[in-house]
Amino acid sequence: MAKKVGNTLKKTESKNFAKVIKSVKSPKTGAYTFKEEIVSLEAVKESISRKSE
Repeated sequence: MAKKVGNTLKKTESKNFAKVIKSVKSPKTGAYTFKEEIVSLEAVKESISRKSE
């Protein structure tokens, strides 16, 4: 069974992180996909403004 992300984020040292979900449009098909990443609270704005790979 897969490990739940929510259980690992409930630790006290994990309160300094945020989960960022971005929608990315595929240039080939035009369909949207979602990219998820967990970043520190200080790097959230940088992560959102960064272009997806």
